[in-house]
This record gives sequence, structure tokens and C-alpha cells, in this order.
Amino acid sequence: MKMTRDIALFFFSAILLVSCTRVPEMTDEEIDDAIVRVNTDALISRTTAKPWTGGSYIPGSVGGIWMETTLNDPKTFNQYIGERDGNSKALISQTIDYLFDYDATLREWTPRCAYYEIETDENAGTLTLHCTLRENMFWTYCDSDEKIPVTSDDVIFWYNEIAGDAAFQSSGYFQQFLTMQDGTERHIDIVKIDDRRFDFVFPRIVAEPLLAVNMDLCPSFIYRPAKEQGGIEGVKKLFNISHDPKTIPSMGRWYIAEYTPSQRIVLKRNPHYWNTDANGVTQPYPEQQIIQIVGDENTNYLLFKQGKVETYTPHPEEVDDVIARQSDGYTVFNAAGSLGATLWSFNQNPINNSKPFYHWFTQKEFRQAMSCLLNRDRIILQTYRGLAEPKYSFFPEANPYYNPEILLQYRYDIDRASKLLAACGMNLQDGALYDSNGNRVEYDLSVPSTSTIGNDIAQIIAYECAKVGVKVNVRQVDFQKIVESLTATYDWQSVMIGLGTALFPSQGSNVWPSSGNLHLWHPLQETPATEWEARIDYLYNEGNYTIDKDAAFKIWNEYQRILLEQCPVIYLVRSRSFFAIRNKWDLQNVYYDNLNGAKTEYVFLREQ
Repeated sequence: MKMTRDIALFFFSAILLVSCTRVPEMTDEEIDDAIVRVNTDALISRTTAKPWTGGSYIPGSVGGIWMETTLNDPKTFNQYIGERDGNSKALISQTIDYLFDYDATLREWTPRCAYYEIETDENAGTLTLHCTLRENMFWTYCDSDEKIPVTSDDVIFWYNEIAGDAAFQSSGYFQQFLTMQDGTERHIDIVKIDDRRFDFVFPRIVAEPLLAVNMDLCPSFIYRPAKEQGGIEGVKKLFNISHDPKTIPSMGRWYIAEYTPSQRIVLKRNPHYWNTDANGVTQPYPEQQIIQIVGDENTNYLLFKQGKVETYTPHPEEVDDVIARQSDGYTVFNAAGSLGATLWSFNQNPINNSKPFYHWFTQKEFRQAMSCLLNRDRIILQTYRGLAEPKYSFFPEANPYYNPEILLQYRYDIDRASKLLAACGMNLQDGALYDSNGNRVEYDLSVPSTSTIGNDIAQIIAYECAKVGVKVNVRQVDFQKIVESLTATYDWQSVMIGLGTALFPSQGSNVWPSSGNLHLWHPLQETPATEWEARIDYLYNEGNYTIDKDAAFKIWNEYQRILLEQCPVIYLVRSRSFFAIRNKWDLQNVYYDNLNGAKTEYVFLREQ
């Protein structure tokens, strides 16, 4: 599992799932009754629990075609531009690899493309991460014998010239800087030793140096000339979507062999990939991967039932049917509630200070009131069929600084919400809430247009808010427009989105510090806008540099408490998930849990 400190926006429906039907509204009494009656044990007992517990994989054999689907076409084959588009990034990642691996189950780092050694100088207060690339790693091309060695230049160029160039606005830029004891910013430098060795030089000792610098490799022999000749625009012009994918080099598991817009993507196995099994056979085992571009979620399930795709993750309303059909030749695995959760946030950017909503959202009591209006029980029963649980913690359980005693205190409570709104100077008149200036308390809640279940949840929020006179207008918005609003125009009001799961507290260097470009509610602050954000900045910084575990616990405990008290983001629920895979594949190397997801990278065909 690749780990980096930053967290990027990911496609909303990956967490919310996409439902195909609306569930009839339930009264509060019906919800209370359903909570007593809902029992998922019967469903779970008919599925397989197989979480990853560490260890090795059994050797397999090469052969077969892996069939899967994607909803949307990629927008680019360009590694830099792909940072901003999830579908493109997922495809490009098949052709590249990264420096270090982190096993979240075992909580240990291991070498991936690079071996490493950590050297600290206590007297100087500095740290050096010595890295050595594996031997026999090559950039190769589909249907070609040409082999170009992977070198330290591939790491250094991207680190310095793409991620490290502020003009590129790369998601990796912010994690290259450390805040020193005197408050100044210092850069983590990279130094070339030779073609396989390089050092990351930290100006300060940090708790997780591998997390701070883990990164993908890139074919610098292509990207460097493009930048030298054309700058940013030269880099952007590389590998556009009309480019012949066979001319794109790979040092990863797959080649992109074919792309037919709106139809399919074909990947071919890279026989030169560095990772081999105990018998010396290179992974992956399937010869090809064919990805059908289907356009909508309904087609996914139809293709799976027809045996035309290998795996399927059912939506809540499909779980019964998917489990019941296992005699059709597949196995269903189950996993407990997901570690991540969709969140609800409010725009506090002063660019909107002439708008009434800005003055509501910047009041802690208003945000706390909205948290008290979030009826998670209704959401769980109406949209997840009971297959979820509330998300009250800030860190997930897998985070080493998760504290089960630190939980959100502003839970569903209509009376408390009313009192908090009154503390904001708001009053109820004829069923509608007004602020002290006479403005009707009304705002938009944006959800991605492709997510039916997201819209269902937003409608529940609107229904509950109406109980205290708050009018919430649910807006279904194109996902890319939401991203643009959050990162460029700042013209949104409230939003439901997902962020990656923070398995380390210092992940999210572009989200939680006030200077981050994805500090959702008010990004890119030159100085913290509030005292509590200044304190979060301080704690985030101190925690990142505190090696002593006991001292670090105190820091991260306060950090969690502040964020759960201030409610800049409000987490919703953790959904239980299921995963089906066809039995034509040997399932000995298949694992599924809420920490790692579906581990299928070592799957191979059963003996016929």
C-alpha cells in the first residue's frame, strides 16, 4: 500500500456507493423500531471473512484475461495531469511504481522500488534517508525489446522539477517542506549519489520520514526534455488522450496496449516487471486486463451476472441478491465498516464575506448545530439497509493515535441543535429560521450528480434541518465542477465529499494545516484565520516531529478533540462492504477487509 502525507479528493461514489432506487421515507418511530429489528448476522453468515493478516502469497501460473469495468474514460495518459483526475490516475498507476510500501495491518514499512536506511544526527537535529533502487528495474514498451534502466534521475527529476516546482501546483509540493522550531519553512532536499542511490536530507528529525517522501517514479528521459523545451505547457502536452498508448513506457505491472474511447481499455502484462514470486515468475499472472467503459453502475451488475467481469462490489440494495446467487460461480467476501467516511463541510472562505451564509458558517455553534441535525440512524437504514455504522471518531482505528475515548459529542439531537442556533442569534418565525439581520437561514448542499445515494443522504439532511426551520437546497453538481469550486473559484456553500483515510495523523499535509491547498473550508491561508486553526497548525507540526510515543499521544489527542469540537468537517457513516469474485480464479491469494480493500494483485487461474 502506497502511503504519502497528502490526501487528495477521490471520487465521491467510491465511498457513498451508488444506489439505483429511492427508499420510502421513514418516520422517527419507524426508524426506532427498525433499529431494534435490523440484524445483518444472517447475511454475514452466508459470506466469507478473509482479512489480510500478513505473510506471503503462494506462487501462481501465468494465463487468463482479467475482465473489469470503469464508469468513465480517462482524460489523459500524462502522469502530471493525472493527479487531478481519479480515473486517469488509476490507469496511469498501472504503468508506474513507488518507492516504499506500508502494510497497514502489520504497521510496518518495507522496501518496494527502493531499499532504505534512516540515519539521524541527534546533535544537529537532522535526518537523512539513504535510498537505493532495486536492480533490474526497466522502462520498457509494449511489444518491444527496448529496455531503459530506471535510475535515481527518475526520482530526483520529478521531486525537484514537477512536484517541487511551485508553478506546477502539484499535490506533492506542500509535503516537501518542514516547519522548524523557529517557525520558518525548510525544504527536504534530495541528493543524487549515483545512478541507483540518492538521499533525502531532512533539516529536522521527523516521526515518519518514509511517509513524507514516498512517491511514484517517472520516465524522466521523456518528461525532462518536455519541460526544458516547453516549460509547464511542454509537460502538459505529453501523452494526451489521443496519444498512441503503446508508446508510453512502463516500469509497472502493465502496459496500456489499447484505448478505444467510450468502449474499452486493454492492458498487457509487463514481463519485465521487477516483482517475482518464489518460483521467479513475474507478476501479474493474467496475460491481459480488459477494462470496459460502461458509463453507468447498472451495467456493472448486469455484466457480472452474465459472467463478463471478474469482480463486483454490490450496492446496499443489491447485497441480498448478490449473496443469494453465489451458486452462479462466485464467492462473496465481507468486510466490517470502512475506515474512511464521507464528510459534510461548510465554506468559511472570506471571499464570500458579503454572503449571509459566510457569517453563519464561521460560527462554531452553527456547525455544531448542523452536526446535531445529522440523523445517521436514518441514513444507515434508508440508504445503507442497515449495513453501516455511525462515524464519530476523527482518526480511524488503524491510525496508531486513534483514541476510542475521543469521540464527537454533537450527535443527533433536535433540541440541542435549536439551542445552538439560538446562541447564534437565530430565531424561528412561522416555521422558518432567520438570523439577527433578518436573513432566512437557507443554503445549498452540493453532491456529485452521479451519486444517487449521495442525493438520498442530502435529502435526509434537508428533511432534518427543516425541523428547526433551516432550508437546505440539495444541488446535484458535476464532480469536476465541485473540485473546481473547492480548489479554484471557492463559490460553493456546503458540500459532501470524501477524502482518503489517514492511517497516519500527519497525512493530509494539504488538508489540515491552514496553509494547505485543500484546507476545504478556507484554503491557502497566509496566517491562520482563527485561534483554533493556529493551534491545529501547531499540534500538526509538533506531532509530525515528536518521536516519543507518549508525548505524541498527548499532542494528537488534543488535535482530535479540537477538530471534533470545532466541526469544520462532519463525518457521516462507515459502510459495511461486500466483494464478489468469480470462482474460475484461485482464491488462495485473495483477501478482503476494511483496511486494505480487495487484495487481488496475486490472483491466478484455477487449474482446469
